[in-house]
Amino acid sequence: MPPPIKVKLVPHDPRWAEAAAEETEDLAKALGSVLLRVHHVGSTAIPGIRAKPVLDLMPVVSSLAELDAKRSALEALGFSWWGEYGLPGRRYCTKDDPVTGDRLVQLHCYVEGSEEIERHVAFRDYMRAHADVAHAYDEEKARCQRLHPDDSHAYSDCKNDWIQRAQAEALARFPRS
Repeated sequence: MPPPIKVKLVPHDPRWAEAAAEETEDLAKALGSVLLRVHHVGSTAIPGIRAKPVLDLMPVVSSLAELDAKRSALEALGFSWWGEYGLPGRRYCTKDDPVTGDRLVQLHCYVEGSEEIERHVAFRDYMRAHADVAHAYDEEKARCQRLHPDDSHAYSDCKNDWIQRAQAEALARFPRS
């Protein structure tokens, strides 16, 4: 289990989209045909709100077994492999800066057709389309950061109820089926 990290929220940086594209290119080279696409999700994918400066990427793969066989390729890119990490059907990987130890990227890998993909993409798209809801999310994130500045796990737990409500609304408004 990766240890909790300090919760540092910074203003949105448009370079995050560029960094996500660069990481996607590296992933495509390392994973080959197992990788179908990569979604940039999480707060760094939502303009106008603060975020931890950590890219959340969701690689969609054709097979978890084939992805598991590519573990060493991901590790060669600097990722630590955490397996399902509490969520069946997911493969979770993190990349930290080798000099500072700061978290840079988190991969949430799912097989094509997983409901988790729809949930994350709908949430992102809902936030992008509704600035008022994104602002409310930004405020919730700030509140949780004040309560848990040194524990990213507790910070995530703190905002979970808010996210669950917003995800339900997002799925109702942005159905993918």
